[in-house]
Amino acid sequence: MGKFSLCVIFSLCVLVASAYAQSASIVRATYNPYHPEQKGWDLMAASAFCSTWDANKPLEWRRKYGWTAFCGPVGPRGQAACGKCLKVTNTRTKAEVTVRIVDQCSNAGLDLDEGVFKQLDTDGRGNADGQLIVNYQFVNCGD
Repeated sequence: MGKFSLCVIFSLCVLVASAYAQSASIVRATYNPYHPEQKGWDLMAASAFCSTWDANKPLEWRRKYGWTAFCGPVGPRGQAACGKCLKVTNTRTKAEVTVRIVDQCSNAGLDLDEGVFKQLDTDGRGNADGQLIVNYQFVNCGD
């Protein structure tokens, strides 16, 4: 293999790695009453933006991770964000959870399902404040 080929392969690897390494710090996260378990993990019943593309995914896929709406400062928008996963970390307590993007929002951060919000809010301050400050990183969903 020539130097040019190795350079092209290396460049492609860097591009792929940077696509998965998208992250943001000190992001506002609020909560949304999606209640996916009460709605049978049905994206249509939740009126989620991503239902147009992901409503027919297998039940196992839809319930594998908690849900979030995404409008963070870094990452894909609209349909390109649908189905992607984020590792979300509470900046105060360091509690972490992986979530799946199923919706859009307008709060310039994340709009987490209440169950996910509670998992991250291990000290109760987020509930008292009505928001959490989190970091997020796009991660492989593993499916």
